[in-house]
Amino acid sequence: MPADHIPALALAGPTASGKTAAAFAIADALAPRLPVEIISVDSALVYRGMDIGTAKPTPAEQTRVPHHLIDIRDPLQAYSAAEFVQDATRLIGEIRARGALPLLVGGTMLYFKALFDGIDDMPPADAAVRARLEAQA
Repeated sequence: MPADHIPALALAGPTASGKTAAAFAIADALAPRLPVEIISVDSALVYRGMDIGTAKPTPAEQTRVPHHLIDIRDPLQAYSAAEFVQDATRLIGEIRARGALPLLVGGTMLYFKALFDGIDDMPPADAAVRARLEAQA
């Protein structure tokens, strides 16, 4: 199947609702015909060290099926919905180019909405305003 005809699937739901098991079932079912790569749609999993309370796939699970957008930032670094859209769009194209199926899995509905519906351009953060607010707090 030509890469530009390969769809992407989305699997959304709350933490501990069985998304990971369902994603592996999809990957296993398609494996003989079509490899699957998972793109995490979870605002906590992007951060290294956020392993408790996030239902992060284990290292063995991440090896079994390629995963993306997990452990890509330090918890002190910001990651926005706009950055997610850029990263996910790039990854979808790269995964399709490899002849694989992008499977978007997660529970951060803002990320899904931004990816599917777009997101308005926002002005950059103002460091001076942030510093004033920090001083007031």
